[in-house]
Amino acid sequence: MTKNEKEFVCTLFALIIIAIFFIATPPSGLSADGMKVLGVFISVLFLWITVGIGWPSLLCLATLALVPSLGMKTTLQNSFGNETFAFLLFTFMFTYAFSQTGYVKKIALGFVTSKFARKTPWRFAFCFFAAVLVIGLFMSPTVLYFIILPILEEIYNVLGLKKGDKYANMLMMGLVFCTSLSSGMTPIAHVFPVLSMGVFKSLTGSSISYGQYMLYAIPTGIIIFALMMLVFKFLMRPNTKKINLKSNEFDKMKKEIPSANQGEKIILGTFLLVVALWVLPSLLKTSSVKWISTAFTWISSLGTAMPPLFGIIVLSILKYQGKPLININESMVKGVSWPSIIMASATLALGAAMTNKAIGLTTFLSASIAPITTGLSPVLLILLFSLWAGLQSNVSSHMVTAQLVPTLAVPVALASGGALNAAAITAVIGLIASTGSAAPPAMPYVAVAGSSGWSDSTSLLKYGFLMMFVIILVASFIGYPLANLIMPM
Repeated sequence: MTKNEKEFVCTLFALIIIAIFFIATPPSGLSADGMKVLGVFISVLFLWITVGIGWPSLLCLATLALVPSLGMKTTLQNSFGNETFAFLLFTFMFTYAFSQTGYVKKIALGFVTSKFARKTPWRFAFCFFAAVLVIGLFMSPTVLYFIILPILEEIYNVLGLKKGDKYANMLMMGLVFCTSLSSGMTPIAHVFPVLSMGVFKSLTGSSISYGQYMLYAIPTGIIIFALMMLVFKFLMRPNTKKINLKSNEFDKMKKEIPSANQGEKIILGTFLLVVALWVLPSLLKTSSVKWISTAFTWISSLGTAMPPLFGIIVLSILKYQGKPLININESMVKGVSWPSIIMASATLALGAAMTNKAIGLTTFLSASIAPITTGLSPVLLILLFSLWAGLQSNVSSHMVTAQLVPTLAVPVALASGGALNAAAITAVIGLIASTGSAAPPAMPYVAVAGSSGWSDSTSLLKYGFLMMFVIILVASFIGYPLANLIMPM
């Protein structure tokens, strides 16, 4: 069966599912509209996994609009009119301007050309991976991967590495793993934690602040990073004896990047200001100093989409050599991952429909899985949802995982009578959902790395699933207790 034939069969199957759920009599406890939304959820999830995230996301919006209690207006308000959609759009545009400066390459090369890095091959690998992790805290994962990839290919050339060398394979896999890991450590320019937190807000009416999420996710991510290094060193064990780090080519690579001009310095300053506006309000709005508390409470009330919008406006007004510091048209075309945010809009609308109290689908699903979860200890529940998120994010879309798992985990936590912290389990899922790197469907750059020749699909599957279990254990037994302290019930 060809790819086109397979997609046609999958599409036909999904449409049949929608038709059945739209006309069938719902079971006891489920409303007619709940039945329709459940059909949309099952069919679109199937298409996202088997066909792709493009037009199935639009199909999701179209079919939700056919649900009587929703309609087109409500569906559009819940998707493209959602603050999360605006946040992602403005953040992609704004961070694109920063990615076009020389600072990203400077930071990366600053790590790998340092005296510390060039002492031993393991220090070099550590510094390279650390550079990816640090830069990735504030940049879209796919953009980050394709910015760092040419630097890595130049490193291969300087070190005289060939395709098939185990050390080269390790560097490529580390680039993939750290790119994914960094996207779960902050919500800045990262869709997956934002989606999970959006589900939590729609179900509870409460919010997890960016500051709270980062206070939990960054330390947890650092521990995972350290364990990744141990996996590479003691389990993969590449031969490093012939790696020559004394080459003068490293110094030439660093010198080839021109000094930052005035425009790039302004972009950097604006970028740091926007990050501060994201992070500081949640930390300082409870300050004992009244004016500080008042100021940051007001900033927090503006929402998460305002800081990047403010940054775009500033960079549009300010000019260098007669040109604005951000090209709006270019940032919209090259900076915005449209398939990702279209899917995000679909998951937002789907999440709003599933959590709509009038439709009652979440109540029905919670009651349906209650026989499975009732009686399980909080530790087993955490492991259950962590394992689910880990497996799904490694073999299918991160975004689907970030939307689906908390949709069922949060109601279970809320029904646990305080035994399970809903905010903490949401944060754990948000991190785990971002890290899947084993199979090509997880993220586009996983497929690119697997077919590059520097790594291969078998290695990515083997070490990707190994890292999955490491991440699940760390997130469950270290991350969850930390999140529980930071995000009280």
